[in-house]
Amino acid sequence: MMNNTLKNHLCKLPSGYIIVGKWHKHSYKMIKPLGKGANGVVYLAESSKGLVAVKLSDNSTAITSEVNVLKHFSKVQGVALGPSLLDVDDWFDPYSKKVVCFYVMEYIKGEDFLSFIQKRGKEWIVILILQLLSDLEKLHQEGWVFGDLKPENLLVVGQAPKIRLLDVGGTTLKGRAIKEFTEFYDRGYWGMGSRKAEPSYDLFSVAMIMINACYLKRFEKKENGREQLIKMIGADETLRKYRKVLVRAIDGKYEHAREMHQELMAAVIDESSSTKTKSRSNQSRKRSVQKRYQKRKKRSGVLETALIVMFLLFMYVMYLYGELL
Repeated sequence: MMNNTLKNHLCKLPSGYIIVGKWHKHSYKMIKPLGKGANGVVYLAESSKGLVAVKLSDNSTAITSEVNVLKHFSKVQGVALGPSLLDVDDWFDPYSKKVVCFYVMEYIKGEDFLSFIQKRGKEWIVILILQLLSDLEKLHQEGWVFGDLKPENLLVVGQAPKIRLLDVGGTTLKGRAIKEFTEFYDRGYWGMGSRKAEPSYDLFSVAMIMINACYLKRFEKKENGREQLIKMIGADETLRKYRKVLVRAIDGKYEHAREMHQELMAAVIDESSSTKTKSRSNQSRKRSVQKRYQKRKKRSGVLETALIVMFLLFMYVMYLYGELL
């Protein structure tokens, strides 16, 4: 945990402030804060390599842990489990007269998860969550649990939207106690399990992210947390489609992210099939109505033609009768 006085100071570095690494001598010009947590402050900064994200902290143990996580992730082939690590160094802060640790990461430009959903619509929730579950499966296979999983730590990037994980500060080795958490996404807060670092902890958070994406506002726990969450799922049209999967995640029934991914995908396919069936049924009814209308119209046309013919015959007979007289 950071010293509060120093933390407050580091949160208020002015735009244009330059820090220079003690060992590598690389300089970084601060642009604006990107976020803050229990163990540090992250800034958007300019460097010789372009825009980067710089995390500053006086907690060397926490910084070392996060750097080790990022180094480990960089060795995983085929998936970007976190930002790329670019530099690690110390900086002597002239204000506090203390050494501040920092590391520099790839700056991932994108849109935060909830803002993206608000703009694009709820149908994107399940698409992005399926991507997230695939990334979590890789993370868990590497022996880690993300821990502090929440919308603020998810970014949507690219023309073909792709979800990216940010802020590995809460990432914890399996079997240990979760290092950082946010109450709303924490199963311990809801009385739904321990804070032991295991895949089911992250998957509970995934369910809560889906709930949050549909309601947009976080809500406080009442007496029976499980009952409350199930009611919230049942009250939303989008969440009801995936009720079975969400309840299993909340209850900690999934041991692996791939299991939740498979069942969520199956629910999507079922929903799609159901929608197509309804669409075909509606189209069939529409065609049936059109055929009946056309038959009526045809019958009506035949009757109308017959009446006209009969009228003309009647007029012709009357004409002949008049000629004979």
